[in-house]
Amino acid sequence: MLRLTFLGTSAAAPTLGRGLTALGLRAGGELLLFDCGEGTQRQMIRYGTGFDVGAIFFSHFHADHYLGAIGFLRTLSMLGRTAPLALHGPRPGRRLLETMLFAGTEKLAFEVEIHEQEAGAEVRRPGGVVRAFATEHRTPSLGWMLAEDPRPGRFHPEKARDLGVPEGPLWGELQHGRPVTVEGRVIAPEGVVEPIRPGRKVVVTGDTRPCAATVAAAAGADLLVHDSTFGDEEQARAEETAHSTAREAGRMAREAGVARLVLTHLSTRYDTDPGPLARQAREEFPASDVAYDGLTIEVAHRG
Repeated sequence: MLRLTFLGTSAAAPTLGRGLTALGLRAGGELLLFDCGEGTQRQMIRYGTGFDVGAIFFSHFHADHYLGAIGFLRTLSMLGRTAPLALHGPRPGRRLLETMLFAGTEKLAFEVEIHEQEAGAEVRRPGGVVRAFATEHRTPSLGWMLAEDPRPGRFHPEKARDLGVPEGPLWGELQHGRPVTVEGRVIAPEGVVEPIRPGRKVVVTGDTRPCAATVAAAAGADLLVHDSTFGDEEQARAEETAHSTAREAGRMAREAGVARLVLTHLSTRYDTDPGPLARQAREEFPASDVAYDGLTIEVAHRG
């Protein structure tokens, strides 16, 4: 399963229909959070993601992207969590999070590991890796790319039988890419197993201007989730605040050759009518959609 749940899709301030930025990604049997704006834990309850978070990845430390983690970690402690929880983000994450989490007298029931990361850092998770890449915002910022491990090629049991390989452990050897010997004959895996298949790839930019690093990180991705705070009429505002327009996000998706683009982090002016953003992005990249709170996307294998 590779499932995204958009928990908050508004920029800077919540609205009646949109919470502050947060995205849940269920992968490898665990839930990963990307940003955690105020109210995220309530959205997790509302949309049924569960609280079994394996790690939280922050794009940057503007308040609307991290303040929700304070209450959420307290809730996890009250619920009896004992497993350590890793928090990853750019500087000054360590100073801010340590102050916000540990300044009081209440002690959490589990260990919190705070990691300040730089572009290029890789965090191994079950079944894949989360890699940081540089983005362009008004404060130190990172985008995050989840890349699944490659999958074994499809095994063809009928071909194995035709070659005289008995069902059992020898089939397993072939499936793992190792040759086997049957009655003095060496059977190569290439004869019964298709080539290794790439894993899925999801990229989340956080707040950013369009940049080459995003195109490089998202190259060939199954899904790109990109900042789309403004429309065409606010191009100057986007440049001033170091955000992207929907059209610019569409261009990033086209240049990266992704399969699908989802726009998020919408200005409140588009709260109830994000149609203009969708139209502008689709003029650049037809496979574009606008996220809303509660949107769930299952990312399928391509082959």
